[in-house]
Amino acid sequence: MVIKELELTDYRNYGELSISFDEGTNILYGDNAQGKTNILEAIYLSATTKSHKGTKDKEIINFNKDEAHIRSIVSKDNIDTKIDMHLRSSKSKVIAIDGTKIKKAGDLLGLVNVVFFSPEDLSIIKDGPGERRRFADMELCQLDNFYLYNLTNYNKIINQRNKLLKDMYFNPNLRETLNIWDSQLISYGSKIIERRQSFASQISEILRDYHSKLSGGREEIEIKYEPNVTIEEYSNKMNQSQERDISAKMTTVGPHRDDFSFIVNDVDIRKFGSQGQQRTAALALKLSEIELVKKITNDKPILLLDDVLSELDSNRQNYLLDCIGDIQTIITCTGLDDFVNNNFKIDKSFKVFNGEIVCQN
Repeated sequence: MVIKELELTDYRNYGELSISFDEGTNILYGDNAQGKTNILEAIYLSATTKSHKGTKDKEIINFNKDEAHIRSIVSKDNIDTKIDMHLRSSKSKVIAIDGTKIKKAGDLLGLVNVVFFSPEDLSIIKDGPGERRRFADMELCQLDNFYLYNLTNYNKIINQRNKLLKDMYFNPNLRETLNIWDSQLISYGSKIIERRQSFASQISEILRDYHSKLSGGREEIEIKYEPNVTIEEYSNKMNQSQERDISAKMTTVGPHRDDFSFIVNDVDIRKFGSQGQQRTAALALKLSEIELVKKITNDKPILLLDDVLSELDSNRQNYLLDCIGDIQTIITCTGLDDFVNNNFKIDKSFKVFNGEIVCQN
């Protein structure tokens, strides 16, 4: 899968933009705050329906405008697909594939697989559990429609149950309906737990090899899934937590509180790892994500690298660029010196300045 063309209208600092990408390595370079990351965000958004930053649609639309458009053409096996996304400040986004409007945003997921790698991802190991859950969820939602269905319904019910817990403060009789929500949560949540467990096993197997090479064979890594509750004890824990939940006015048990640990040579590097160990693990994790997409979809994802090379030493830079040579990659950076000095292949480069893009070759 590759992205061939991208058009933006009133998207962040772009009034009108049209850009064509090469199937190999594309470089967007220029000073900071010129709009390079906005291009990657638009590609990610058109593939996943969400900003990698978690930004709301109305915050993406150009200042003083009510709507924005993203139009992209992607190609797989020489068959082009056009994706149109209409962002509106006060309404839900509208998405069409080859001119046909889709019923819900989730129907787009899986059509285009993208892997986004930014400097923030280098902190995923030491950040809070929410970031690690988000990493797993975004990858699984692209790869598994059944997981997307269960996660979407689970999140809806969590919100409804939490609202009920707050309303019970004023109307205690509502407690009679609590068990109905609990049974639905357990049904969807159990399927999430099961899939996250298999995901951790799948990606851990791939991760070991990348991490071993990055660490010179000195370290061995394993990802361990840490469910907040097991499937076997889910029902009992939900019953036992009802009084606590009513007091806290929130749901305290379930996969929305899961975590993943990263064990290097029997040490949990979330807490006790050096910054170097955490960064090596994060880089290996992103490379493993690419390999997992290839394995499950029998296709190559589009890789988006947002100024991440400046955060890596030369050895890690070299290893990363060597590993991604066979997939379409779009990279943002402030200059081309590192690529030229290290003889890295550049298939197409673009100068970005104040919302304007000029192709250099």
